[in-house]
Amino acid sequence: MRRTLFFLSICCCCTSWAMAQEWAEKMFESRSHDFGTVPRGGEVRYSFKFQNTYVEDVHVVSVRSSCGCAEPRLTKDTLKTFEEAEIVANFNTRAFLGQRSATLTVTFDKPFYAQVLLNVSGYIRSDVVLNPGSVQFGEVSQGEPARQKLNINYAGNNSWKIVDIRSANPFLKAVAKQKRRENGQVSYDVLVELSEDADPGYFKDQLTVITNLGRARTVPIAVQGRVLGHIEATPNSLYLGRLHPGESVTKRLVVRGKEPFRITDVECDSCFEVKTSSEARIKHLVPVSFTADKTLGKVSHEIKIHTDLGEQYFSTFEAVARVVAADQSS
Repeated sequence: MRRTLFFLSICCCCTSWAMAQEWAEKMFESRSHDFGTVPRGGEVRYSFKFQNTYVEDVHVVSVRSSCGCAEPRLTKDTLKTFEEAEIVANFNTRAFLGQRSATLTVTFDKPFYAQVLLNVSGYIRSDVVLNPGSVQFGEVSQGEPARQKLNINYAGNNSWKIVDIRSANPFLKAVAKQKRRENGQVSYDVLVELSEDADPGYFKDQLTVITNLGRARTVPIAVQGRVLGHIEATPNSLYLGRLHPGESVTKRLVVRGKEPFRITDVECDSCFEVKTSSEARIKHLVPVSFTADKTLGKVSHEIKIHTDLGEQYFSTFEAVARVVAADQSS
């Protein structure tokens, strides 16, 4: 009898543990990534995104890596319903070479214990070196072009050369200019330009350098920055919380411009109320109210703010709330 009870208790524990693992894994969009072949010194990273889709708060107690070739960084350790975070895996291309792989262990302690394993891998080549490791534009004003430069050094065959540079982003253009070619050492400066027509917002893209020799004829270069719009709403995703049917909540949104402006119109769903001022200001504090109806679940709508500066000067943001039954914790 004791053996039977012991066996049943072990089965229950194993089943609960398996369910906990599945519960945690479902929050992640992906759990593995292959960086492919990357240059030495390149800034190479991948973000494992996860979202709390449950009522309970989720807490990450730790993230650790099995290898120094991948350094993890957690963007947020506590997530309420619908909140998102990332495990950013930085591939250490300066201290390591060759084929590398690592397992990132993400440990949760709330609402109960669980672990999720994330895997990264890639090949760090020694013959191509980037300096700096990526193209960083920082913050750029909309309507103004921006330029950055980096250097590519190659060691090996003296006939090695760059034949093309491609990007999926139509607002990015790059040109390679040879600096040196002697004794198997080849050096290029790569001039990267961001068009003045680039859309507002953060961008994270990649240039692909096409070369003429070697097994890996492409060299990826990370490019990122932020184009500051003439009108910007902060935050761009306004979370209004969890509410019971009939409850209301109000939170403030900050809308900024480069010069004083008036808000002339707001496009939004009828369940949201946005109060605006008729005064011209550089910064507007805009109250956004939401009243929950009887429909349970996630409520999400894009809200568009128009101004008197012209049709091209507007801002959009997402308002998000969750309606839960009256017997659920809010």
